[in-house]
Amino acid sequence: MDLILNALAGGRKALGEFESKQFLSAFGIPVTRELLVRDAQAAARAAGEIGFPVVLKASGPDLFHKTEVEGVSLNLRSTQEVEKESERLLRIAGCDALLVQEMVKGSRELACGLTRDPHFGPCVMFGIGGILTEILKDTSFRIAPLTRSDAMEMLTEIRAAKVLEPFRGEPAADLEVLCAILAALGEIGLRVGAVTEVDINPLKVRPNGTLVAVDALVVLINEKA
Repeated sequence: MDLILNALAGGRKALGEFESKQFLSAFGIPVTRELLVRDAQAAARAAGEIGFPVVLKASGPDLFHKTEVEGVSLNLRSTQEVEKESERLLRIAGCDALLVQEMVKGSRELACGLTRDPHFGPCVMFGIGGILTEILKDTSFRIAPLTRSDAMEMLTEIRAAKVLEPFRGEPAADLEVLCAILAALGEIGLRVGAVTEVDINPLKVRPNGTLVAVDALVVLINEKA
């Protein structure tokens, strides 16, 4: 909760990706292994600690749409590549840090989140993730709080529900963990009034069926405003 209070005290409207994942992890949501660093040399050391290949992302208090400014470098396989890309990313306007992240395998991408409806209050969303989220709009919603039964129903309501089943030789997605993630988002909506929105996209399905939040954003509302 200190993350939220500190951000609000600083007049910020959202948590950065690293902070967002720390916050979500506190509610039991699985997130990527990653380290936040300030320069190219530290990024290279962090990559060695995490293990190649890695993803490198530009980070800053107002840098929320990284792909639009070419602020993401994927599949970096050496110290030299990390240092070179670090120097490039640090030249992006608003970038004051670097997020070094494990490169997650898996072709299945989901999305889930939290929004606050003016009439119904906190609502949880589940659907297809990645670049297709806005195009397909294949989503389902529930009002918080969510039971396991509520969450399981959400999984069956999207048109592409078969993506959760065994896929190209890979096992089914871990539905129990997925239901727990959706329930946790509902819990956040009920317990943390300063959080107005959560966006986890993509939530990737690893080749072994486990799930991990690869990118996340927690949007805030300053209740004192």
